[in-house]
Amino acid sequence: MNGSLLFVLSIIILVDVVTSCPFKCLCHPNSRIVDCRNQGLAKVPSYLPAETQILLLSNNGIQKLNQRTFRGTQTLKILDLSNNSISGLLPETFRELEYLQILNLTNNFIEYVDNKTFSSLPHLRALDLSSNNISRLPRTLGNKTENITLLSLKYNHLQEVDRLLLESLPNLKTIFFKGNFWQCNCQAFGLKLWLETFLYSGGISDEIICSIPENRKGKDLLKIPYELYGTCFPTASQGHQVYWHHNSRHKGSAKHTHPSEYGGNSTHINCERKSKPRSVNLRHSVVTVAITGVVCGIICLMMLAAAIYGCAYAVITAKYHQENSYPGKEEGSHEEKEPFENSLA
Repeated sequence: MNGSLLFVLSIIILVDVVTSCPFKCLCHPNSRIVDCRNQGLAKVPSYLPAETQILLLSNNGIQKLNQRTFRGTQTLKILDLSNNSISGLLPETFRELEYLQILNLTNNFIEYVDNKTFSSLPHLRALDLSSNNISRLPRTLGNKTENITLLSLKYNHLQEVDRLLLESLPNLKTIFFKGNFWQCNCQAFGLKLWLETFLYSGGISDEIICSIPENRKGKDLLKIPYELYGTCFPTASQGHQVYWHHNSRHKGSAKHTHPSEYGGNSTHINCERKSKPRSVNLRHSVVTVAITGVVCGIICLMMLAAAIYGCAYAVITAKYHQENSYPGKEEGSHEEKEPFENSLA
């Protein structure tokens, strides 16, 4: 009897723990929202209602996230971790959140993003990494991130973004770049081409304002003519053209660089592999047509001049031969006339 009573009490306690609202949080069962904002929390609450779909944790003091932080919250769709003190994201941090659609990490201290951090989020639609200390991004955000439609990279320490990362997000509709330290040299040529194509196809973006080199500081990347970017030094690698340049890092960025994330290369040389040929953008097409028209016009003028010169030369030559042929004919006719008269005589 005592054993059965103890078992029942244990079940009741367990159910109460699983379904109860975390300390300092407000739970709304009907809307499945758990609101823990502005509570001075140092970590994510350990036990959350199993049916939670929206978890609001902004304006707290959360510093660390690990692989077990969100265990038991598989139904979560919206996660707001903005305005905390998170400094890093482990590769498996969000592996339990298979159905997550919106992830807000704005205004933290994140310094780098691993290429496996978001790999377990196949339904992710919006990712906000604004106002962090991110100095570099991997070449992809993960194998299952192709459904992202909104990406915000505002107010970080980025100098460049690999074009391969942007091309790995085929459903991207909106992206924000402002507030970074963009490096507008030959290495930015790929980003410029991608952004022009993205905007032409109906995408939404803000301006990329150059920070370096000094002569382009404050200028819009899209408004700098192609011919001013110069040419990166080419080298062959596995049959593809590769662009190299010496990248001047901002102070402290080398401290947070993880060679294993970026191919194991710890030098200051960045390499961007030339991707498959892309469709020519509208501006480039107009310039090409204009140049072709000018060249054709010049050729036509040259042909016209040659024709006029040929006609003039023919007229002068004919006139010259005509003038020189008449005297000879007169003399010849006189000489031929005498034998004819003699024969009659």
